Parts: sequence; structure tokens; C-alpha cells
Amino acid sequence: MAILEARNVAVSIGDKPILKELSLAVAQGEIVSILGPNGSGKSTFLKALSRNIKLKAGTITLDGRDIHSFGAKEIACHLAMLHQASRAPGDLTVQDLVEYGRFPYQQWWKGNEKEDRQVVEWALAQTRMTDLSARRVNTLSGGEQQRAWIAMALAQKPRILLLDEPTTYLDLCHQLEIMELIRQLNKEQGLTIVMVLHDMNHAARYSDTVAVFCQGSLYASGAPVNTITPTMLREVFGVEADIWLDDQGRPVCLAQSLTAATQHSSR
Repeated sequence: MAILEARNVAVSIGDKPILKELSLAVAQGEIVSILGPNGSGKSTFLKALSRNIKLKAGTITLDGRDIHSFGAKEIACHLAMLHQASRAPGDLTVQDLVEYGRFPYQQWWKGNEKEDRQVVEWALAQTRMTDLSARRVNTLSGGEQQRAWIAMALAQKPRILLLDEPTTYLDLCHQLEIMELIRQLNKEQGLTIVMVLHDMNHAARYSDTVAVFCQGSLYASGAPVNTITPTMLREVFGVEADIWLDDQGRPVCLAQSLTAATQHSSR
């Protein structure tokens, strides 16, 4: 059974449909990357999975249970969401930020300070942020800030991590650093990962499943070798591309040009 499943999900903003009867199942322990053009509904879908936007139709279940039947703290113990380019208040240290991740486990009259401290230390260590824990978040590099936010999410001890464009604004070195961290957390901690990406090659290299969105609908879902294809890139992105397989059978994508239809529509 899928750990997280969307069935016929529809979302509208005002009168504009954003998601159109979209269904997608996520298996326990897999990495799912969502690809699609701007405006295809990728970020909206993550917001729907994390209960940050109202559904017009359809259901989303966690372990077969409707996610809207969970209390706020209860759902936060199962699922953590990191939005695009998150910002921390100016005086907040990394330690402070990560401690916020323990909020779902704290009661107003008491908290398990020893356990909270141990989990925070563990989250900092997992993300290699221990030596930076006293630094203010806004003084860190882009890659360090992203690791700090991931540490906060880890402090929730979730089973599922939702990431909206986790490599946005990062240089290539820090992009790979974040992607390697995500894979490490998946393999060593058993975290189920659902993330929105724009880089085809990152998706091909690090994902078990790639879901391709197009105009609010699911165009394709499956192994990267079956979803990242010249036909998909032509039909969904309007791009002509060469694709070959690396020595591990993963697709590598090199965009060559816009399709004739895309060139015509952009004039």
C-alpha cells in the first residue's frame, strides 16, 4: 500500500483550475521527483499534500487515512514540508531554527527536554551543521541555509519529506551537496522523499520515480528511464533534446533547441 496517495485531486485558485483530477501514489521509502513546466501545478501539488491549500475535489491519504483527519501536530510528526527559498528572522541561529522542529512533540505544560536536545543534535549532525549551530541563519551561504532548513525538518522526525525546488539559487557544487544529502537521508534514515525539481539530470540521477506534470494533469509517472524521454521533452516542455544512458542505465539529457511549435508560439 502507498504511504501517501492522491486520488483525483483538483485544486482551483479563484476560477482558474490548477490541478485537474490528478492521481499519484508514493511508496514507502522511495524518492519521487516531480517535473513540469512553470505553471503546471507542481508546487500546488506539494501544498495539497501538506494541507496548505484547499482541495476542490479528490482525496489525499496517509497510510490509507485522509490527511485532513489528522490534527496539526499529529500530521507534523509524519510529514515535513520545505517551501522554496525559506527565510528566517534576522537574529535566529541555526540552533534556534532546528529546535522549532520539535514543536509537534511539545505540550504547553511540559516537554521532554533531554529527548528534544538529543534529536536536535542528531539533526544537526545529519546535515553537517553542528559546527555552524551558533551562527545566525541569515549569515550562512545558500547551501548552508538549505541544510539548516533540512535539519529543522529532520527534527520533526517525519516519515515523509516534501521539498519544493531544494536546489533553487544554488551553484552546481551546492546543488550536488543538497542532492547527495537527500539521497543519504533516504537510504540511511528511510525517509520517503517527494520533491519538485527543474533539473532533468538531477531527477534522473537521484529518483526512483519521476512524475511529469503538464497543465495541471499527470502526463507520465515511472522510472526515470521511462519518463525522461525525447518525446516527453518535446510534448511537455517544447524542447528538442538528446538523451543517452550513463553506465548505470540512467538517462542523461542535453537540450538542443526549441521545437518549431514553441518557436512559433513565442513570436
